[in-house]
Amino acid sequence: MNKISDAELKDKIRQIRLDCIKMFSHSGDGHFGGSFSCAEIVGTLYFRFMNIDPKNPHWVDRDRFIISKGHGGASVFSALSQLGYFPSQWFEHFNDLNASLSTHPNMYKVPGIDFSTGSLGHGLSLALGMALAGKMDGKTYKTYVIVGDGESNEGQIWEAAMACAQFKLENLICFVDRNSLTAGGPTEDIMGVEPFADKWRSFGWEVTEIDGHDINAITLALQASFVSKTEKPKLILSKTIKGKGVSFMENQTKWHSSRIDDSVHKAIIEELNK
Repeated sequence: MNKISDAELKDKIRQIRLDCIKMFSHSGDGHFGGSFSCAEIVGTLYFRFMNIDPKNPHWVDRDRFIISKGHGGASVFSALSQLGYFPSQWFEHFNDLNASLSTHPNMYKVPGIDFSTGSLGHGLSLALGMALAGKMDGKTYKTYVIVGDGESNEGQIWEAAMACAQFKLENLICFVDRNSLTAGGPTEDIMGVEPFADKWRSFGWEVTEIDGHDINAITLALQASFVSKTEKPKLILSKTIKGKGVSFMENQTKWHSSRIDDSVHKAIIEELNK
């Protein structure tokens, strides 16, 4: 675990949200809700736990990370930039033609991105392959993945979930960003996933349920996963709030993806800087 205080980590997570706003303001729109709901998970992983090297993005023994809900990729871009993978000036060209940074992560354009995502449902399968390869090669790296709750409507998620248990991938840790909202409305109205935790357990996973905005809860859940004696893949079901950090965005479906004008931009910045 990297030595970083809670106060320092919270500052970096606040910067994730500020950087997202910078990117979305440039492009004119963005996925505010899902980028903000996973900010604490992304920040805690990158700044406190992941064994990676910004000077060597393709280091073979690095920990792997997949953001399966690729529309939340701006949060990952901020973490990578803060760690030194690329300059923050890239944010000023977000979604420009031929720019490196776009709505969904591109592994060929962004150092530190382990695989391109955006088409929902694929990320757990990608993480499965990485974790299985590591296990077969005798590597000690961890593979982390963040899956959306709305994304869990995809059948491929559950096919991968079965395979992860079948291959006893104890080196794979999956976070579910359980913000309970999709682009079309509440998850339980669109396609109910409850009882969510029990479903994962029935598929052979070791499940922990936490507050996904509590960095200490995230930290403790990860530490527990490292010392677990089971050979099961680990699922950290994280209760989150869509749009977390900006009061008028929280739990509002319309902020899944939306546009902002100068007055809204100013209000967001003022609230985050408090």
